[in-house]
Amino acid sequence: MSLLSGFHQKTKTEKVRLIAELYTQAPAETLTTLSSFWHADADQQSVIDGFSENTLSNFIMPYGIAPNFLIDGREYAVPMVIEESSVVAAASSAAKFWHSRGGFKTQILGTSKLGQLHFSWSGQSEKLRALLPKLEQYLRHEAQHLTANMEKRGGGIQTIELIDFTAQEPDYYQLRVSFETCDSMGANFINSVLEEFGRSLEQFLAAQESLSSSEKKVEIIMAILSNYTPDCLVRASVNCHLKELNDACINLDGQGFAEKFCKAVRIAELDPYRASTHNKGIYNGVDAVILATGNDFRAVEACGHTHAARDGQYRSLSHAEIRGEEFHFWLDLPLALGAVGGLTGLHPLAAMSLEILKKPSARELMSIVASTGLAQNFAAVRSLVTTGIQKGHMKMHLMNILIHLQADERSKAQALVYFSDRVVSFSAVREFLERLKAESLA
Repeated sequence: MSLLSGFHQKTKTEKVRLIAELYTQAPAETLTTLSSFWHADADQQSVIDGFSENTLSNFIMPYGIAPNFLIDGREYAVPMVIEESSVVAAASSAAKFWHSRGGFKTQILGTSKLGQLHFSWSGQSEKLRALLPKLEQYLRHEAQHLTANMEKRGGGIQTIELIDFTAQEPDYYQLRVSFETCDSMGANFINSVLEEFGRSLEQFLAAQESLSSSEKKVEIIMAILSNYTPDCLVRASVNCHLKELNDACINLDGQGFAEKFCKAVRIAELDPYRASTHNKGIYNGVDAVILATGNDFRAVEACGHTHAARDGQYRSLSHAEIRGEEFHFWLDLPLALGAVGGLTGLHPLAAMSLEILKKPSARELMSIVASTGLAQNFAAVRSLVTTGIQKGHMKMHLMNILIHLQADERSKAQALVYFSDRVVSFSAVREFLERLKAESLA
């Protein structure tokens, strides 16, 4: 097969037709399926098409709501976009559970974001370090045209640090720069400033009379933000008296439940195999809100997983302990989010999500997202140490199978009863439906 030259220049209909003809066995059906998911409003579809390249259609994901979140004394119904069964139900259940126990409390521990200018320089490191105060002043001045508006909003460049990696890699240095980007995620702002820093660094060193001709030369390797933002951090927590956990589990009192719960979280702190699944449960909630609000879930996850391994071993992001007669459960989560800019205003559902969330600032959105992650984690660990995780999952799995097999409403109701205490599998559900059909024809 030859290369698809000029594919990006074709119209969407031409792209769909070409892909259908070259890569599918039923081109007409493919064309019909892909076009059926186009937005009815051509203007809205045009906006969505502009988010990415070579778009053929829209990939639909469920958009749900987890109500009854009480966060820092404010009521929220949290939008969640996720395809996994039981996630929204679990978040809703945990939100309701903690609503009567004081709700979720959060604390913003920092909002700084980071960027890096990586460069090679062959001079003596002492000379470069001596020039740093003068260099920093020059860099800030030369970037003023980019930072002025952000500074008016209370943000801008915070610190500029010279990092010397020459012991590990010859001639390699970096400028590690911290930023405050207020209510925007700030990726474009940070990257633009860093690229300007690269040009300014070349000009600065070339003009230094104290440097030799070779020391006046610098090679800029790359300028890019870092998705690891350990100082853009939020803490979300819940706590209650042990007696208030008496109804958390049928077979355990509050003390017993809390001890078992804390042991399960401790296991995730010790064992990276368990920590991976444990933290994935946190991101079931986090990612769902990130997607619903038009933020970057990939950046958020990369940051969180890096943070979970910051001491050299991958560990749980959440923690639990009993203090006297009180149960405490919390997590510290790095979250670089935007409440303005990017898709938050362009995507109609992202804009609606932020409206449902009462148009939060970036700091408030950090609190909402972290609380949802903690709620999800509580629900998952609670299930694991009590009824087991499969009870909720299998009910949704059963419904998915019934829908796939095109069962009618009467058959669905009978299947829910029949499989309430039986193992759910595709073959078992299909056999059950066939038996029902045979009985109705008898």
